[in-house]
Amino acid sequence: MATTKQSAERYEAIVIGTGQAGKPLSLALARAGWKTAIIEREHVGGTCINVGCTPTKTMVASARVAYLTRRGADYGVRPNPVQVEMAKVRQRKQAIVDSFRNGSQRQLEKTEGVDLLLGEASFSGPKTVQVQMKSGEPRHLTADTIFINTGGRPEKPPVAGLDSVPTLDSTSIMELDVLPEHLLVLGGGYIGLEFGQMFRRFGSAVTVVQRGKQLLAREDTDIAEEVTKILREDGVEVLLETQALRAEKADSTVRLTVRTPTGERVLSGTHLLVAAGRAPNTDGLNLGAAGVQIDERGFVQVNERLETNAHGVYGLGDVKGGPAFTHISYDDFRIIRTNLLEGGNATTTGRLVPYTVYIDPQLGRVGLSEGEARTQGRRVRVAKLPMAHVARALEMDEPRGFMKAVVDADTNLILGCAILGVEGGELMSMLEIAMMGSLPYTTLRDGIFAHPTLAEALNNLFTAMDA
Repeated sequence: MATTKQSAERYEAIVIGTGQAGKPLSLALARAGWKTAIIEREHVGGTCINVGCTPTKTMVASARVAYLTRRGADYGVRPNPVQVEMAKVRQRKQAIVDSFRNGSQRQLEKTEGVDLLLGEASFSGPKTVQVQMKSGEPRHLTADTIFINTGGRPEKPPVAGLDSVPTLDSTSIMELDVLPEHLLVLGGGYIGLEFGQMFRRFGSAVTVVQRGKQLLAREDTDIAEEVTKILREDGVEVLLETQALRAEKADSTVRLTVRTPTGERVLSGTHLLVAAGRAPNTDGLNLGAAGVQIDERGFVQVNERLETNAHGVYGLGDVKGGPAFTHISYDDFRIIRTNLLEGGNATTTGRLVPYTVYIDPQLGRVGLSEGEARTQGRRVRVAKLPMAHVARALEMDEPRGFMKAVVDADTNLILGCAILGVEGGELMSMLEIAMMGSLPYTTLRDGIFAHPTLAEALNNLFTAMDA
């Protein structure tokens, strides 16, 4: 028998998922006087804290230490031979994850007006949610306002035999206590490249298999080519225009048959990382009972105010599709807070989407790429400066990459940038601030920045464009 609203526990809001939108939203709602239930099936904090940003960037930092230690002689320092202890790398990662996760859970538990329910949620009707609690019993909830923040998970591509061989994904690879002898990486996107370079620096042989003509398909060609060059310098084998045909297990190795531009080839590795896409966590939500529309891949469909087609039901974060970044999830929360609690009219329309790819050197990106701007028919000017011309980068012996900015030729406003270089994410953020303030590029060209800093390279970047 279906649960009725009368027999269910009544709340003013139900939040499904404790990710980077759900957790702060539940706190804000409770502090505004809304009786709120927030449901989490696994770990408080969502993808970012538990299996995304926090653990991966912690491990990237360990890999960079190994890289710099091997390069010690370049700086006049003679290091001992590098020995990477994966168990300790994992232990350090997990300690930081546990600290962040436990702090988030304590904050929810001590906030008046929020009930944290640990269990699996699914809709049982338009405004009703059933929670199968971890403790065993079911709970039935109802609310007029419901927020879906259930995130996503790694997805396997349709490759013959892939389900019959041992594979790693972006979560399980961080639990390795031993170093792969040869890591095969299926996918040349952000996740595949971060892990590929990371494990190369730990000491693994690494082969990246990319189906497209370039790595990082969304980036300008010059950026992608420079990233490929950097990875190959680091000893990563990069195979472009290469399609995985089938996978099979052979003794203690995984064999991956691929089609390259020059014919078929069999790759043999001790481990296989599948990093070729993500799927939304919607299959267990019974969204049909709520009348919530999803697309062909299962992503929740929302408008610019994050409203689904079902009145009073919202989608936030990765579950609604891209852009799948933690800071975008948090901005989704801010949009909801503005509209529901502050009487505003915030939307996703026109918001900047910055991101950093934590390869080394970093790739920081915001706004329009050169290709996107030209496709839109804009009149643009492009500023470009090799990091090898940046004094601070040379002093740090980090000359790889380049800075690139796209400027509107009519207004002199910065439309976007890509900074592939040491601390590229931080430099990108400076340009983003200029974009937020509608500053013309000449302000940065003529600005006084401390010497020697990476920031002062912005003078030279835009002066070079005027030359």
